[in-house]
Amino acid sequence: MIRALARASVALGPQAAGWVRTMASQQLLVAPPKALLKPLSIPNRLLLGPGPSNLAPRVLAAGGLQMIGHMHKEMFQIMDEIKAGIQYVFQTKNPLTLAVSGSGHCALEAALFNLLEPGDSFLVGANGIWGQRAADIGERIGARVHSMVKDPGGYYTLQDVEEGLAQHKPALLFLTQGESSSGVLQPLDGYGDLCHRYKCLLLVDTVASLGGVPIYMDQQGIDVLYSGSQKVLNSPPGTSLISFSDKAKSKIYARKTKPVSFYLDMKWLANIWGCDDQPRVYHHTTPVISLYSLRESLALIAEQGLENSWRQHREATAYLHERLQGLGLQLFVKDPAARLPTVTTVAAPAGYDWRDIVNYVMDHFGIEITGGLGPSVGKVLRIGLLGCNATRENVDRVTHALQEALRHCPRHKL
Repeated sequence: MIRALARASVALGPQAAGWVRTMASQQLLVAPPKALLKPLSIPNRLLLGPGPSNLAPRVLAAGGLQMIGHMHKEMFQIMDEIKAGIQYVFQTKNPLTLAVSGSGHCALEAALFNLLEPGDSFLVGANGIWGQRAADIGERIGARVHSMVKDPGGYYTLQDVEEGLAQHKPALLFLTQGESSSGVLQPLDGYGDLCHRYKCLLLVDTVASLGGVPIYMDQQGIDVLYSGSQKVLNSPPGTSLISFSDKAKSKIYARKTKPVSFYLDMKWLANIWGCDDQPRVYHHTTPVISLYSLRESLALIAEQGLENSWRQHREATAYLHERLQGLGLQLFVKDPAARLPTVTTVAAPAGYDWRDIVNYVMDHFGIEITGGLGPSVGKVLRIGLLGCNATRENVDRVTHALQEALRHCPRHKL
């Protein structure tokens, strides 16, 4: 290439010759990585951890479609269809509903960056890692954070929440519907009305529960709801779903200070997602291919129907519980009503190193399960039945793998 350019420079004159000298003026110090000169190789695995989950075939196919521009009218149509799909799975009519270009953490930051200002009181239900993360982000913003701490396996009653509301008078309460680090399902009926009596907004994380557990954003009085793409929706990680009630939108638009993040400024995002009835203006380059996949994920759950999806997860998880108990394993969450139907936590078997079990199941059966996370590390094994992975066949496969792991992994005397 350089020689060809040099020959061309003779005909093109001194200016072109200068371009060639500039291009070749330095030697390359870094060689092409040998690993990148080989074909990409991906193992075939069954992902039965707490997420990400395996992609549905239709979602996988969408990821292979050709790129279009992020400001093309056809892309805006796809974005509008995604908004309608989010409104369906959230059961909301909120106009301010959109997808965030980032994982569930990004949606959490979008909510907190836009709702909280320095000095605001922020009440957090911290019964697992997601409450801990919410509190951390709130502190970084400069909010006055008040954590209601519970051990893994616990959830918040209306009385717990009312005591916190009365004591701290927060502008915002954070709860996690599906605490995937501990396998707990948080009740939500009545919590929105309770918050509103105390002039507090309710923010709920449904990353691990959406599509597998009933949620009714408008009817339950939830002001901000967010979720992720990579669990029950069986879509690639990297996009997230979020919606704001009119009350939450009013707080955003009445801010005294700008949100700390331009990338997650909801006024800008509302515009590019067509939520403000104004001509769309460039804010950032949205992940076009990932949005194709998210659109197809939402289409699949719309075709199946929410109630059918909820039933699928409930029935598959009931079968998993039966099989696990048949192996002599103990479910970590004692109250059956508080067990999350998408991510099951099993008390780490006595005498075993949980890492040995997780590694054996992966190495011998190509199945991912995981240990605990945050405050549940060392206490549990976590098994996820998410979206198209929530089948009796997969339950049989993972419980057989666990049975073999318990038979072959070293057991230490207590």
